[in-house]
Amino acid sequence: MSEPLPDVPALSNHTLRASRSNRVATPGYNRARLEPAIVHFGVGGFHRAHQEVYFDQLAELGFSQWGVIGVGIRRPQMRQVLDAQDNLFTVVERGADDSTAKIIGSMVEYLLLTEDRETVAARLADPRIRLVTLTITADGYVLPGDPEQARDSVFGLLVDAFDRRRHARLAPFTVLSCDNLPDSAAATREGVMTVAARRDRSLARWIEERVSFPGSMVDRITPATTPDDRDVVEEDFLVGDRWPVITEPFTQWVIEDDFCNDRPPLDRVGALFVDDVAPYKLIKSRLLNGAHCALGYVGWLAGHRCTYQAMADPLVADFVRRLMREEIAPLLPADVPGMDLGTYCDTVLERLRNPRIGDQLARLCRRGSTKMPDYLLPSLHDAHAQGRSRTRLAFAVAAWLRYLRGVDLEGEPIDVQDARAEELREAALRGGCDPSPLLAITDVFGGLADDTESVAVIRRSLSDAFRSGATLRSALASPPRGAPRVTASRPLEIHEHPRTHPRDHTAP
Repeated sequence: MSEPLPDVPALSNHTLRASRSNRVATPGYNRARLEPAIVHFGVGGFHRAHQEVYFDQLAELGFSQWGVIGVGIRRPQMRQVLDAQDNLFTVVERGADDSTAKIIGSMVEYLLLTEDRETVAARLADPRIRLVTLTITADGYVLPGDPEQARDSVFGLLVDAFDRRRHARLAPFTVLSCDNLPDSAAATREGVMTVAARRDRSLARWIEERVSFPGSMVDRITPATTPDDRDVVEEDFLVGDRWPVITEPFTQWVIEDDFCNDRPPLDRVGALFVDDVAPYKLIKSRLLNGAHCALGYVGWLAGHRCTYQAMADPLVADFVRRLMREEIAPLLPADVPGMDLGTYCDTVLERLRNPRIGDQLARLCRRGSTKMPDYLLPSLHDAHAQGRSRTRLAFAVAAWLRYLRGVDLEGEPIDVQDARAEELREAALRGGCDPSPLLAITDVFGGLADDTESVAVIRRSLSDAFRSGATLRSALASPPRGAPRVTASRPLEIHEHPRTHPRDHTAP
């Protein structure tokens, strides 16, 4: 990020106290009285727009014992900015009609793991630390095969801390993953236990018996901050923040009520504690993340580049709406407290239409070989198992297959960002209008090749709908149809395609 304009003071404790701007809310609590209780790994835009806001709100209510120590994984630029700003930053909520800004003060210290490893280890051993939270992205959960390299990972640090606390007869801390994984709690537990078992079986037993790894579901659309965003924050709110966060008004945090060492009263500021977070994650991943996948590929091929532009297209918007309401929602549990499916669909659609949150479709299209098996294909598999309508689900898959060729409907190149892009592109080009070469990649597509109705829709879509922009628009108005048998049964099981390891983050 560039330097603040000279007529707007750079954000810091000093300028915060001297500020007379009434355009931005500032911390109403004494930051010097905040006590560190949380260590968070992975300080990016999403963490600052989501978890930090909740802890800032706790501080506003007088809960000063839940300060956050942020640990960056690999970006020295974030450290430089936050050090200069006394760990203050601005969160701007952009609604469809107006924006509000709040300077967040809940972060009491920022450390960079690559430079401050020993300091991070000391903080984790501090008995005041009762909670560790993670947004380390999916790659952070993949342990190196080499035990020494694994010890250098985040999980290695946590195991070191548990060992120190065990020998000091201190209670452990809870480890709460806030990453967008199908089962982030299980992935976290597996990472910790694998490292611990390699080192000391008695330590592994101590962790197994005493440490909690609750699951969570997090949601808040947070696009990457641009230099233009920074300039707008300076102009509109008179804040010289070198790295503000831009986000939407909507936020959600559902947490499994399983803590081993005190629990922050996050329910006082809008979070929801539940016995089982799985149905909440299921609804969010299928409806929001699944819709994101479909919107990304269909919207891109229709010529759009941002979510709100695509949702301003009546044909694309109607496709996404009917996909969610008619094909995905009927597969989901309808009795989850606080999650009315109709209301949730309406909320997602409203969020996607927000013209002031310019989420790029290119971001939604990234890592399709991970996202599609996690978020959209499970709905297609469930619909097949139950004989339900799945025309739009199959059409969305066809859009992804067409996108994988690396050329759009106008002949312009597409930068396919996927760890398996070369393999998938070769299969897409080899198959042309025949999806068989791609569907043979079963660790991505599972048993989709056996779903003859969906394969027929995909094949017809590739041959007819995706020949040109005009044929795509015609198909969106009336997607190619199979002939699935519709029944009234409720889903009895969740058809999640098995993964060798979690590989996708997010926050949306």
